[in-house]
Amino acid sequence: MMIRLIYASRAVNLGPADVKDILASSRKNNQQLAVTGALSLSNGIFLQCLEGERSAVNALYHHILKDKRHNKPEVLVLEEITQRQFTGWNMGLIAATTENTALFLKYSSTAEFDPFRMSAAALKEFFAEVISSARWLS
Repeated sequence: MMIRLIYASRAVNLGPADVKDILASSRKNNQQLAVTGALSLSNGIFLQCLEGERSAVNALYHHILKDKRHNKPEVLVLEEITQRQFTGWNMGLIAATTENTALFLKYSSTAEFDPFRMSAAALKEFFAEVISSARWLS
């Protein structure tokens, strides 16, 4: 059975090299686990969508819980899925670039993007839209 897990956490002691390291290791590990998804970093908050076999996604999330760069992670959406949204990426990075600002604000109830305050429906719509509209970083 496949699932989609969306979680958010507050970034701790994060530098530019850390973001590149997270993205590189995510792509490598996710490919081996057949996990797909996207990672967003905005306003000091990680927002990540993970898709794949339930046991693989759970194992990956438990690994994330041990990562000291994440503080106060919360599962925001957990659902069974029949197909993946992110078929083209092991892990894509959506950053708070000028081009993405309108997209972040479209789904935010405040002036700053805060996924902790978003509904499950808004989070799923956000990730559905970023596939075609966001500027992705590599």
